[in-house]
Amino acid sequence: MIETPPPEPPPGARPDPRSGSRTGRCPDPVPADPALIHGVGDRAVAWLHRHRDGFHPRPESDTSDREVRDRLKPIGELALIGKVLFREGVAGSRQAARSRQLLDHAWREQLDGGRLLAWMQREEPLSPIPFEIYVPFRELGYSSPEVEENARLTHRLNSWAALEALPVRRLGLAAFERRFGLPPSIDPGEAVGATWLGRLPEPWTVGLHIGYGITHTVFHLTDWGENPDGLPAEIAEYLARWLPAWTDDWLEIGHWDLLGELLVVDACLPRPALEDRVWRAFAAAQAPDGAMPAQGPLPEGDGREIFDEVYHSTLVAAFASVLATSRAMGSLIGEPA
Repeated sequence: MIETPPPEPPPGARPDPRSGSRTGRCPDPVPADPALIHGVGDRAVAWLHRHRDGFHPRPESDTSDREVRDRLKPIGELALIGKVLFREGVAGSRQAARSRQLLDHAWREQLDGGRLLAWMQREEPLSPIPFEIYVPFRELGYSSPEVEENARLTHRLNSWAALEALPVRRLGLAAFERRFGLPPSIDPGEAVGATWLGRLPEPWTVGLHIGYGITHTVFHLTDWGENPDGLPAEIAEYLARWLPAWTDDWLEIGHWDLLGELLVVDACLPRPALEDRVWRAFAAAQAPDGAMPAQGPLPEGDGREIFDEVYHSTLVAAFASVLATSRAMGSLIGEPA
């Protein structure tokens, strides 16, 4: 039987890394020094700690309620990264103390002990944002009976399960529901199959928006790196094959925010590469004070403007560092999971 040749990729497509047509890449990448990886996170947490007031959802007395709701998202991201840091147990005493102070400040001062989340639940009963923010805080030992009761009542509504959202968002909600102790409002397998990554599409079609969809699909499937076995085998194989090409793309562009998330994805794989060349470039992009620019060099402006520009990429740097340090120290490089 004559084997049908594979279809030609579209013009401008990146070549298949399996073909050997890419140059300048080692077949077996050299792993980064754990000290270099850990240093990125230590500096990032120090910067976040110094700028913790930037997370305040109402920075000015005249901040609108709409802006307050929009500014809650960074606090939820802080809690998610804090959960990872304490779960992995690779932070030094100074880094751990700063992280706990950050979380205490966010819960007590910025969320008013959970009352701000309860307010948003009353204002927008079907918004998943208060629930998504609350779950990691609850796992870290903080609690609000009012928020929990509101979440359980809302979960009973047919309207909650009928919310229209991107598949990766529905997958994330199902994971948060499971972690909270509620039955998922959508079958997780169905949710995975509806995501871009779950369909294993043509890898050369990945752009910025799809890239973030890929990373968050991995985050939800692995519980933010806690369970690498949560990746279905075919997805893990697909990522192992194509992640190096995507990493090279965003490294070349200098998009440090997405590159950091891709480094997290690498650390979630059964055989993480933790490639020295990539981690050195990522560390070099970080400012001496610990801030990680989202893309290119660190922006200029006043403190609030700079915080809004770099807080997410700095959180991502801390996330990637903690998870990669844990994998490196766990001797998982090149070893079966």
